[in-house]
Amino acid sequence: MVVIFIRTFIIFITLVILIRLMGKRQIGEMQPFELIVTLIIADLACIPMADVSIPLIYGIVSILALFLLHQIFTLIEKSGDLAKKVLSGKPSIVINTFGVDMVELRSNNLGVDDLIESMRALGYFHLDQVDYAIFESNGKLSALPKKEPLECSSLPLLVINEGKIINRNLEFLKAEESKILEFTQQKCSIKDVEVLTVDGTGKAYFKQKQKKYEILQFPLNEGVKW
Repeated sequence: MVVIFIRTFIIFITLVILIRLMGKRQIGEMQPFELIVTLIIADLACIPMADVSIPLIYGIVSILALFLLHQIFTLIEKSGDLAKKVLSGKPSIVINTFGVDMVELRSNNLGVDDLIESMRALGYFHLDQVDYAIFESNGKLSALPKKEPLECSSLPLLVINEGKIINRNLEFLKAEESKILEFTQQKCSIKDVEVLTVDGTGKAYFKQKQKKYEILQFPLNEGVKW
């Protein structure tokens, strides 16, 4: 028990020193290679702490080797824009003045529902509350709000996502698919609708392919409001 305690203490002190040397970034702000190095270091640290048959120096050397790799990748990343783009990716503008950019969302393996969730975390519940939204290379969303803030009194529901009706949200609308189709066909085929959200006042965010988004009024059934 005493041996395990001493080994754990040594590994812990080593990790504290190395993590401090790696910088002060929080987990959510790490670049991909930094997160990978951190996870592997944590895994390597557990092995010599628990298994006394493994020489402690093996664990320390492995951790130091990963730290060295981290420093090398950091220097490479800082050598130029191309290296930074390859290692860490680049920011993606997923909302612009035309509305949601589905191409940028798909390139980041994201959907409209992921975008809406990230916006809610920033305090924006309507897609038209911001002029620009950017997914940074570390995975966090940044948003530039409109100059004149919009009043929001109801939570919008995602009704159409890339040409597909979200049936679970139709229950809140108390509307049939036929009513959604009738509404969208005034503008285009449902297959060409990239995003449609509707809030409890009937305000609809409507975005079709290759066109700027529109704010429309969806005809809610009598007594429907949330």
